[in-house]
Amino acid sequence: MSTTVDDLPSLCPSWAVSVGYLGVASAAILSNFGSAWGTWKAGVSLVHTGIRHPSSVMKNVIPIVMAGGIGIYCLFFAVFL
Repeated sequence: MSTTVDDLPSLCPSWAVSVGYLGVASAAILSNFGSAWGTWKAGVSLVHTGIRHPSSVMKNVIPIVMAGGIGIYCLFFAVFL
């Protein structure tokens, strides 16, 4: 006598998959929103630094690159989930 998947009782409620997809979607949306916000704030600081101290502009490019990298990493991680 063999059992099939239809014979076994369900281990999770029917709405559990929807909550999981909602979590993945919110992770992707919020992480990229945070990355965009960080890029914007770092860009504004880069512009102000360029006005006041033009010789140190290249030092302030690093936060913009890091914010973009975090956005790409979080998008990959959300898709991986």
